[in-house]
Amino acid sequence: MDAAHFVYGPFLGYLWCLVRLLVPGPSGRQRYNVLAALNAVTREVIRVANHSYINADSVCALLRQVAAAGWPRPITLVLDNARYQRCAPVQALARSLRLELLYLPSYSPNLNLIERLWKFVKGQCLASRVLPTYGEFTGTIDRCLNSLHTQHHEQMATLLTLNFQTYDDVPVLTE
Repeated sequence: MDAAHFVYGPFLGYLWCLVRLLVPGPSGRQRYNVLAALNAVTREVIRVANHSYINADSVCALLRQVAAAGWPRPITLVLDNARYQRCAPVQALARSLRLELLYLPSYSPNLNLIERLWKFVKGQCLASRVLPTYGEFTGTIDRCLNSLHTQHHEQMATLLTLNFQTYDDVPVLTE
């Protein structure tokens, strides 16, 4: 479980050009916040989105959706150490819904599978594109997330694997 904060503006990719190219961008700052939980086995994504801020209320709404999804129990949610995820109301609701919250160590986003999903979404639907309106921007993100099981099924099968490198009995070099 993690949040992605998509800021409306140009997401550039690699561009080689003989002349200088002006990439138009919107004025102001509009954000589309998506808080999501990823089932590591089925690759199903449950999400809550808003246009303001992710807070404890957003996390509680997502916890209720996860509990109502009918996933087999026990459910363990892997989270980072964001303050809105560690607060008392979130932990109390998780206990009442019988959800286990597992907090990752600081500075370890590579241990959370959903970070791979956020990188995929940014690269797949936002990179090297200029989206003229905020509505098209949010719609593009939503369409990408909605098509994970259909259009992007093969990519998700290779991207969201449970292959993590472990370090058992690694010799330590000392000098």
